Amino acid sequence: MDPLTIEGAYVFTPRVHGDGRGSFHEWFRQDLLERTGHTFDLAQANCSVSARGALRGVHFADLPPGQAKYVTCVRGAILDVAVDIRTGSPTFGQHQSVRLDAENRSCVYLAEGLGHAFMALTDDTMVVYLCSAPYTPEREHGVHPLDPELGIAWPEEVEPVLSAKDAAAPSFAEAQKSGLLPDYRECLDFYRRS
Repeated sequence: MDPLTIEGAYVFTPRVHGDGRGSFHEWFRQDLLERTGHTFDLAQANCSVSARGALRGVHFADLPPGQAKYVTCVRGAILDVAVDIRTGSPTFGQHQSVRLDAENRSCVYLAEGLGHAFMALTDDTMVVYLCSAPYTPEREHGVHPLDPELGIAWPEEVEPVLSAKDAAAPSFAEAQKSGLLPDYRECLDFYRRS
């Protein structure tokens, strides 16, 4: 697990073993994740299939319990983005992008309190991700992924396609002003207790 520039976000590129039959790799290992100081209690596993340009996020959940995610792309390719939306964080408002695809087999871990978004770069892209808490609509939120204040450099050659919910999400400033965003110190306390 290698840390990203956003505290609480990590990338893992597994060793792929291949021969004439195909390949094998371990895409999730609890012991490696625990070395980061984070725990991960699996509560839900999701699979998303997207057309090229599908832009999902920036999503996050109320803390507690929040929702940590462990994400990989098993078919096609995505640009996966971790956004620090934790008010008071040293990297508040910053983001980091990682390309995940069926070739590099990389995975991204995002701790509770971080925002998450991804864009499908190919048709029929399949993303699978593990979640530490089940989806609960009343505690799920979003920030508009095309908000210029976030400054996420989505690929210019791909036309973004948003759900009605993501298109109606508040701007980063609106989410902050309304008190919707998680607090950095509360997140740190939550990580320590977990």
